[in-house]
Amino acid sequence: MTSSSTSSSAASTPAAPTSDPGRPLAGRVAVVTGATSGIGAAVARRLALGGAGVALMGRREQRLTGLADELGADAPGRILPVAVDLTDPEALARATSSVHAVLGRVDLVVANAGAMLGAPFETADTAEWDRMLDVNLRGLLRTGRAFVDDLLGSAETGPADLVHIGSIAGHSLYPDWSVYSATKAAVAHLTRNLRAELGPRGVRVHTVEPGVTATELGDDMADAQMRTALERMRTGLPPLSAGDIAESVAFAVAAPANVNIAEMVVVPVRLG
Repeated sequence: MTSSSTSSSAASTPAAPTSDPGRPLAGRVAVVTGATSGIGAAVARRLALGGAGVALMGRREQRLTGLADELGADAPGRILPVAVDLTDPEALARATSSVHAVLGRVDLVVANAGAMLGAPFETADTAEWDRMLDVNLRGLLRTGRAFVDDLLGSAETGPADLVHIGSIAGHSLYPDWSVYSATKAAVAHLTRNLRAELGPRGVRVHTVEPGVTATELGDDMADAQMRTALERMRTGLPPLSAGDIAESVAFAVAAPANVNIAEMVVVPVRLG
Protein backbone atom coordinates (compact mmCIF):
# COMPACT_ATOMS: atom_id res chain seq x y z
CA MET A 1 0.00 0.00 0.00
CA THR A 2 1.25 3.48 -0.79
CA SER A 3 0.80 6.68 1.12
CA SER A 4 1.47 10.35 0.57
CA SER A 5 4.54 11.89 2.17
CA THR A 6 6.26 15.23 2.33
CA SER A 7 9.96 16.00 2.53
CA SER A 8 11.66 18.35 4.93
CA SER A 9 12.41 20.67 2.03
CA ALA A 10 8.70 21.53 1.70
CA ALA A 11 7.16 24.13 4.00
CA SER A 12 3.94 23.37 5.86
CA THR A 13 2.02 26.48 4.82
CA PRO A 14 0.42 27.20 1.44
CA ALA A 15 2.54 28.99 -1.12
CA ALA A 16 1.77 32.65 -1.73
CA PRO A 17 1.51 33.79 -5.35
CA THR A 18 4.30 35.99 -6.61
CA SER A 19 4.82 38.15 -9.67
CA ASP A 20 8.02 37.79 -11.66
CA PRO A 21 7.98 38.81 -15.33
CA GLY A 22 11.18 36.86 -15.87
CA ARG A 23 9.44 33.67 -14.80
CA PRO A 24 6.08 33.34 -16.57
CA LEU A 25 5.04 30.48 -14.29
CA ALA A 26 5.78 32.32 -11.05
CA GLY A 27 2.96 31.92 -8.57
CA ARG A 28 1.47 28.90 -10.33
CA VAL A 29 0.81 25.74 -8.32
CA ALA A 30 1.32 22.57 -10.34
CA VAL A 31 0.81 18.84 -9.93
CA VAL A 32 2.82 16.49 -12.15
CA THR A 33 2.11 12.77 -12.12
CA GLY A 34 4.69 10.17 -13.11
CA ALA A 35 7.36 12.56 -11.85
CA THR A 36 9.81 9.82 -10.88
CA SER A 37 11.51 9.70 -14.28
CA GLY A 38 11.40 10.59 -17.95
CA ILE A 39 8.90 13.12 -19.20
CA GLY A 40 7.27 13.59 -15.79
CA ALA A 41 10.53 14.43 -14.04
CA ALA A 42 11.55 16.75 -16.90
CA VAL A 43 8.20 18.57 -16.84
CA ALA A 44 8.35 18.97 -13.07
CA ARG A 45 11.87 20.34 -13.31
CA ARG A 46 10.93 22.77 -16.08
CA LEU A 47 7.85 24.08 -14.28
CA ALA A 48 9.73 24.45 -11.00
CA LEU A 49 12.62 26.34 -12.56
CA GLY A 50 10.04 28.48 -14.37
CA GLY A 51 8.74 29.66 -11.01
CA ALA A 52 5.88 27.31 -10.16
CA GLY A 53 5.40 25.46 -6.90
CA VAL A 54 5.22 21.79 -7.85
CA ALA A 55 3.82 18.64 -6.28
CA LEU A 56 5.78 15.65 -7.57
CA MET A 57 3.55 12.58 -7.74
CA GLY A 58 4.70 9.04 -8.41
CA ARG A 59 5.12 5.59 -6.89
CA ARG A 60 8.86 5.63 -6.19
CA GLU A 61 9.29 7.79 -3.13
CA GLN A 62 13.10 7.79 -3.12
CA ARG A 63 13.22 9.20 -6.63
CA LEU A 64 10.68 11.88 -5.77
CA THR A 65 12.57 13.04 -2.71
CA GLY A 66 15.80 13.04 -4.70
CA LEU A 67 14.27 15.28 -7.35
CA ALA A 68 12.76 17.53 -4.68
CA ASP A 69 16.16 17.91 -3.01
CA GLU A 70 17.77 18.65 -6.38
CA LEU A 71 15.24 21.36 -7.20
CA GLY A 72 15.15 22.82 -3.72
CA ALA A 73 18.36 24.76 -4.21
CA ASP A 74 17.32 26.46 -7.46
CA ALA A 75 13.54 26.54 -7.73
CA PRO A 76 11.88 29.68 -6.34
CA GLY A 77 8.63 27.86 -5.53
CA ARG A 78 7.96 25.10 -3.05
CA ILE A 79 8.54 21.50 -4.10
CA LEU A 80 6.50 18.71 -2.55
CA PRO A 81 7.21 15.02 -3.17
CA VAL A 82 4.05 12.91 -2.81
CA ALA A 83 4.38 9.13 -3.10
CA VAL A 84 1.11 7.72 -4.41
CA ASP A 85 -0.32 4.97 -6.58
CA LEU A 86 -2.86 6.68 -8.83
CA THR A 87 -4.78 3.44 -9.24
CA ASP A 88 -5.67 3.55 -5.52
CA PRO A 89 -8.49 6.10 -5.03
CA GLU A 90 -8.02 6.33 -1.27
CA ALA A 91 -4.28 6.93 -1.62
CA LEU A 92 -4.96 9.62 -4.22
CA ALA A 93 -7.43 11.32 -1.88
CA ARG A 94 -4.77 11.43 0.85
CA ALA A 95 -2.21 12.74 -1.63
CA THR A 96 -4.59 15.48 -2.76
CA SER A 97 -5.08 16.56 0.84
CA SER A 98 -1.31 16.73 1.32
CA VAL A 99 -0.95 18.94 -1.75
CA HIS A 100 -3.65 21.32 -0.53
CA ALA A 101 -2.18 21.50 2.96
CA VAL A 102 1.29 22.50 1.71
CA LEU A 103 0.82 24.23 -1.62
CA GLY A 104 -2.77 25.44 -1.53
CA ARG A 105 -5.09 25.50 -4.51
CA VAL A 106 -3.75 23.92 -7.70
CA ASP A 107 -4.05 25.74 -11.03
CA LEU A 108 -1.94 23.49 -13.28
CA VAL A 109 -2.20 19.70 -13.58
CA VAL A 110 0.01 17.61 -15.86
CA ALA A 111 -1.37 14.06 -16.06
CA ASN A 112 1.68 12.27 -17.38
CA ALA A 113 1.82 8.92 -15.59
CA GLY A 114 1.59 6.07 -18.05
CA ALA A 115 2.60 2.56 -19.04
CA MET A 116 3.69 1.49 -22.54
CA LEU A 117 3.55 -2.28 -22.94
CA GLY A 118 3.56 -3.77 -26.41
CA ALA A 119 2.99 -7.32 -27.66
CA PRO A 120 1.16 -9.10 -30.47
CA PHE A 121 -2.55 -9.15 -29.66
CA GLU A 122 -2.81 -12.94 -29.64
CA THR A 123 0.11 -13.51 -27.25
CA ALA A 124 0.01 -10.47 -24.99
CA ASP A 125 -0.14 -10.90 -21.24
CA THR A 126 -3.58 -9.49 -20.48
CA ALA A 127 -2.32 -8.31 -17.10
CA GLU A 128 -0.33 -5.74 -19.09
CA TRP A 129 -3.56 -4.61 -20.75
CA ASP A 130 -5.10 -4.14 -17.31
CA ARG A 131 -2.11 -2.13 -16.16
CA MET A 132 -2.30 0.23 -19.15
CA LEU A 133 -6.03 0.70 -18.67
CA ASP A 134 -5.51 1.36 -14.95
CA VAL A 135 -2.69 3.88 -15.35
CA ASN A 136 -3.20 5.45 -18.78
CA LEU A 137 -6.97 5.89 -18.42
CA ARG A 138 -8.28 5.38 -14.89
CA GLY A 139 -5.28 7.05 -13.27
CA LEU A 140 -5.52 9.99 -15.63
CA LEU A 141 -9.27 10.31 -15.04
CA ARG A 142 -8.84 10.18 -11.27
CA THR A 143 -6.09 12.78 -11.39
CA GLY A 144 -8.27 15.24 -13.27
CA ARG A 145 -11.24 14.57 -11.02
CA ALA A 146 -9.14 15.07 -7.87
CA PHE A 147 -8.16 18.60 -8.90
CA VAL A 148 -10.98 19.78 -11.16
CA ASP A 149 -12.57 21.90 -8.43
CA ASP A 150 -9.21 23.61 -7.91
CA LEU A 151 -8.93 24.31 -11.63
CA LEU A 152 -12.45 25.70 -11.87
CA GLY A 153 -11.85 27.94 -8.88
CA SER A 154 -8.49 29.12 -10.21
CA ALA A 155 -10.05 29.93 -13.60
CA GLU A 156 -12.21 32.58 -11.95
CA THR A 157 -9.16 34.73 -11.19
CA GLY A 158 -6.32 33.55 -13.44
CA PRO A 159 -5.00 30.78 -15.66
CA ALA A 160 -5.99 27.17 -15.09
CA ASP A 161 -4.57 24.30 -17.13
CA LEU A 162 -5.16 20.56 -17.39
CA VAL A 163 -2.51 18.89 -19.56
CA HIS A 164 -2.76 15.28 -20.70
CA ILE A 165 0.38 13.63 -22.04
CA GLY A 166 -0.81 11.48 -24.93
CA SER A 167 1.06 9.93 -27.84
CA ILE A 168 1.07 9.97 -31.61
CA ALA A 169 0.15 6.30 -31.19
CA GLY A 170 -3.36 7.56 -30.50
CA HIS A 171 -3.65 8.56 -34.17
CA SER A 172 -1.19 6.40 -36.10
CA LEU A 173 -0.99 2.67 -36.83
CA TYR A 174 1.54 0.69 -34.80
CA PRO A 175 1.18 -3.09 -35.15
CA ASP A 176 1.69 -4.94 -31.84
CA TRP A 177 0.96 -1.76 -29.88
CA SER A 178 -2.80 -1.94 -30.36
CA VAL A 179 -3.93 -1.75 -26.73
CA TYR A 180 -1.44 0.97 -25.82
CA SER A 181 -2.55 2.92 -28.89
CA ALA A 182 -6.19 2.46 -27.89
CA THR A 183 -5.57 3.96 -24.46
CA LYS A 184 -3.88 6.98 -26.03
CA ALA A 185 -6.70 7.40 -28.56
CA ALA A 186 -9.08 7.46 -25.61
CA VAL A 187 -6.96 10.14 -23.93
CA ALA A 188 -7.07 12.25 -27.10
CA HIS A 189 -10.84 12.13 -27.40
CA LEU A 190 -11.38 12.55 -23.67
CA THR A 191 -9.30 15.72 -23.85
CA ARG A 192 -11.34 17.11 -26.75
CA ASN A 193 -14.56 16.55 -24.86
CA LEU A 194 -13.22 18.00 -21.61
CA ARG A 195 -12.07 21.03 -23.58
CA ALA A 196 -15.67 21.55 -24.69
CA GLU A 197 -16.93 20.96 -21.14
CA LEU A 198 -14.39 22.94 -19.12
CA GLY A 199 -13.22 25.52 -21.64
CA PRO A 200 -16.40 27.65 -21.37
CA ARG A 201 -15.68 27.86 -17.65
CA GLY A 202 -12.13 29.09 -18.20
CA VAL A 203 -10.05 25.93 -17.88
CA ARG A 204 -7.62 25.27 -20.72
CA VAL A 205 -7.42 21.56 -21.51
CA HIS A 206 -4.51 20.37 -23.65
CA THR A 207 -2.98 17.24 -25.08
CA VAL A 208 0.73 17.05 -25.77
CA GLU A 209 1.41 14.03 -27.95
CA PRO A 210 5.06 12.98 -28.28
CA GLY A 211 6.56 10.89 -31.00
CA VAL A 212 9.62 8.72 -30.41
CA THR A 213 11.16 9.87 -27.13
CA ALA A 214 14.16 8.52 -25.24
CA THR A 215 12.91 7.57 -21.76
CA GLU A 216 12.70 4.40 -19.67
CA LEU A 217 9.05 3.95 -20.68
CA GLY A 218 8.58 0.42 -21.96
CA ASP A 219 11.71 -1.00 -20.37
CA ASP A 220 9.55 -3.27 -18.22
CA MET A 221 7.61 -4.94 -21.06
CA ALA A 222 7.27 -8.69 -20.72
CA ASP A 223 7.86 -9.32 -24.43
CA ALA A 224 11.62 -9.32 -25.09
CA GLN A 225 11.19 -8.92 -28.86
CA MET A 226 9.10 -5.79 -28.30
CA ARG A 227 11.76 -4.34 -26.02
CA THR A 228 14.29 -4.87 -28.79
CA ALA A 229 11.97 -3.33 -31.38
CA LEU A 230 11.45 -0.29 -29.17
CA GLU A 231 15.18 0.18 -28.75
CA ARG A 232 15.64 0.01 -32.53
CA MET A 233 12.88 2.58 -32.96
CA ARG A 234 14.68 4.94 -30.60
CA THR A 235 18.09 4.48 -32.19
CA GLY A 236 16.87 4.54 -35.79
CA LEU A 237 16.67 8.34 -35.74
CA PRO A 238 17.60 11.04 -33.25
CA PRO A 239 14.66 10.74 -30.80
CA LEU A 240 13.13 13.48 -28.75
CA SER A 241 14.37 13.95 -25.20
CA ALA A 242 12.16 14.24 -22.14
CA GLY A 243 13.33 17.85 -21.92
CA ASP A 244 11.89 18.53 -25.38
CA ILE A 245 8.46 17.52 -24.17
CA ALA A 246 8.89 19.55 -20.99
CA GLU A 247 9.60 22.65 -23.08
CA SER A 248 6.46 21.97 -25.09
CA VAL A 249 4.33 21.74 -21.95
CA ALA A 250 5.84 24.91 -20.53
CA PHE A 251 5.16 26.74 -23.80
CA ALA A 252 1.51 25.67 -23.82
CA VAL A 253 0.73 26.66 -20.23
CA ALA A 254 2.58 29.99 -20.46
CA ALA A 255 0.51 31.13 -23.47
CA PRO A 256 -1.63 34.28 -23.15
CA ALA A 257 -4.69 33.75 -20.98
CA ASN A 258 -7.19 33.56 -23.84
CA VAL A 259 -5.03 31.18 -25.90
CA ASN A 260 -5.43 27.43 -25.62
CA ILE A 261 -2.81 25.41 -27.47
CA ALA A 262 -5.28 22.58 -27.58
CA GLU A 263 -3.47 19.72 -29.31
CA MET A 264 0.30 19.67 -29.73
CA VAL A 265 1.93 16.87 -31.69
CA VAL A 266 5.69 16.83 -31.02
CA VAL A 267 7.88 14.61 -33.19
CA PRO A 268 11.56 14.35 -34.13
CA VAL A 269 12.30 16.36 -37.27
CA ARG A 270 13.41 13.26 -39.20
CA LEU A 271 10.20 11.44 -38.42
CA GLY A 272 8.55 13.80 -40.91
